[in-house]
Amino acid sequence: MKRKVIVLGGGTAGTMVVNKLHKRLDSKNWSITIVDKDNEHIYQPGLLLLPFGVYEADELVKERDHFFPAGIEYIQSEIEKVDPHTNTVYLADGKTLVYDQLVIATGTTPRPDQTEGMEDPAIWHKSVFDFFTLAGSIVLKDALDKFQGGRFVVHISEMPIKCPVAPLEFAFLADAYFNERKMRDKVEIIYVTPLEGAFTKPVCSKQLGFMLKDRNISLEPDFVIEHIDAETKTMVSMDEREIPFDLLVTIPVNMGADFIGRSGLGDDLNYIPVNKETFLSREFANIFALGDASDIPASKAGSVAHFAVDMFAENFVDYVNGRPMTHNFDGHTNCFIESGNGKGLLIDFNYKVEPLTGMFPLPIVGPFPLLKESRFNHMGKLAFRWIYWNLLLKGRWIPLPSLMSMAGKKQVVKKEEVGANASS
Repeated sequence: MKRKVIVLGGGTAGTMVVNKLHKRLDSKNWSITIVDKDNEHIYQPGLLLLPFGVYEADELVKERDHFFPAGIEYIQSEIEKVDPHTNTVYLADGKTLVYDQLVIATGTTPRPDQTEGMEDPAIWHKSVFDFFTLAGSIVLKDALDKFQGGRFVVHISEMPIKCPVAPLEFAFLADAYFNERKMRDKVEIIYVTPLEGAFTKPVCSKQLGFMLKDRNISLEPDFVIEHIDAETKTMVSMDEREIPFDLLVTIPVNMGADFIGRSGLGDDLNYIPVNKETFLSREFANIFALGDASDIPASKAGSVAHFAVDMFAENFVDYVNGRPMTHNFDGHTNCFIESGNGKGLLIDFNYKVEPLTGMFPLPIVGPFPLLKESRFNHMGKLAFRWIYWNLLLKGRWIPLPSLMSMAGKKQVVKKEEVGANASS
């Protein structure tokens, strides 16, 4: 009898997993099933750019099953819950699936319902918008076109979120957009974050903070939202600070899939605790969680899913054949950051090394400068859409190392280290 691998979630990570495992597992001994609620695969990075007219909605959506390899089973259904003690997946239509190995890759979604007042019909998608959903991005485009000036706030509710640099990108792009419309002097842009600075990593946060200041974008750090007053259009923080707005672009609380909570598999935000190097559940020996569904301390970004799945596929084959998993993921993250006016930055980091300056992927020749604005980085961001649809999702080889390389990076030497070396 064949052993069964069930993959829950047909997004970036789930699609790559079935393509990678299909090539590595003997079809005589293994069957692969993937489950998702619909057949629409959305190119998530494009949602940031849609409101600014870079893409149309139909350029960002393709049918999921177009990217699945022949020979795997695709089931379109909502997931009710997982019983990890009986190795059973319960679907919303009453059907059950039994697995030998389970891979959960159901991602993360914005949950405006988690913040009091955010979904109030008087303001939601009228003066308060999101861009992490296709519907939100579409209506936000119309709102930007009609905006005539006032207080424009870009806001993060709580970390972690998918693509943590996206709100910064939106602020930079909005600045360029209003300049292009010759109305920047009529718009006050405020960037509101629960973090201590513009970003989580010190060197990167400092650079991005300078960029906000150069664009006359006010930074409001340490703002932990408590509620939104729909009547006065005001955000109120836990420490009772108030930020009024005319148009608010918010990143709502991000959470993993509800079935994870119903199954008792996740934390308070429905993210599954796993080993950060192998993605194996800390509690169940035949459950893995990949991409945004896990609690690994890395960015919830497509690049993380890409690098992680490369490592996971090799580990999985070793694991199910009784061999130790030796391909340990290092948290490698690689992100293009749109900065407006046809330019962008690139950051490359992992669990231990923060974003540094230098060149990527090759020393000196690059061609992509790190932590520095350039047109090459902007072009790389736009070129990635073709790479995503044609190479990455299909599990094809991409000439980038899964583990972070220090080649081309300029390491920061701390003052105390210089002093210690001089005295020794």
